[in-house]
Amino acid sequence: MNAIATTDYGAPATLIDIPDPEPADGEILVGVTDSSINGFDLSVAKGYLKGMMEHRFPVVLGKDFAGTVEATGPGVDNFTIGDSVFGVIMKPELGDGGFAERIATPAAFAAKLPDGIAAATAGALGLAGTAAHDAVEAIAPRPGDTVLVSGATGGVGVLAIQLLKARGASVIATAATDEQISFVRDHGADNVVDYRGDLAAAVRQTHPNGVDAVLHLAGDGAQLATLVAPKGRLASTMGLTADQLDRDDLTVTTIMANPTTATLAKLAEAVAAGTVRVPITRTYRLDDVPQALSDFTGSSLGKLAVRIQD
Repeated sequence: MNAIATTDYGAPATLIDIPDPEPADGEILVGVTDSSINGFDLSVAKGYLKGMMEHRFPVVLGKDFAGTVEATGPGVDNFTIGDSVFGVIMKPELGDGGFAERIATPAAFAAKLPDGIAAATAGALGLAGTAAHDAVEAIAPRPGDTVLVSGATGGVGVLAIQLLKARGASVIATAATDEQISFVRDHGADNVVDYRGDLAAAVRQTHPNGVDAVLHLAGDGAQLATLVAPKGRLASTMGLTADQLDRDDLTVTTIMANPTTATLAKLAEAVAAGTVRVPITRTYRLDDVPQALSDFTGSSLGKLAVRIQD
């Protein structure tokens, strides 16, 4: 089967032919139609995770997937052949990935796709949606709370904006260009601050006592922490911890996205209900994934989708 893989640490991602996988205990075999680019993929491709995770080369890139169940391994009783599914590949080692025509992946990190949701949408939802969901759950916004989202224009950020609005929060989003400002406002941001300028001054101008919570998806975490009101909350997908801050009145949660079946199903329900839109701004074919990885930057808007096969 065709797959996009890297054959060594930092080696170029290329299209290769590898054997079809077979599902092990607790796994499902999925014929993949759709996936998307995440920052994690870029880190693997550049060799940044050397020494942090076991690599079984060739390492197929890609965390997200959507497609159809073709077989089930022993111990799987919640999926059957023919089910439309989506999810995130979560294994202790790197080797299998979503940028392939088939994957064997743990059923515990997959969910059935509700009617009415396109596979392309689901293929861009899993990892970014889970990170956004887990970050929002960590700060537990109450109706009327003001939340600053730093890194609002990316896939995680724009989904987090929508989840926050669904909880009744008021959202301040970071954005710079007219295109970025329009993008975050279109997805629910109430106010916008320019991350290129004096971010702290801009936030303090309207919230002199600080905001109720911050989602640290990009930017200077220590600076962002100073903008949270006493007894406020901060959730970071960037590895920020309470020990790194001089704030004993701040609840800090480090987010490691956990895409369980329950969380994925909850996200799919939000998309089906129209509460959340997955903003796919560009779609690539499988053999164009190396270009997609190059195009993925901190200024990329929304999600870059990958069409694996028709």
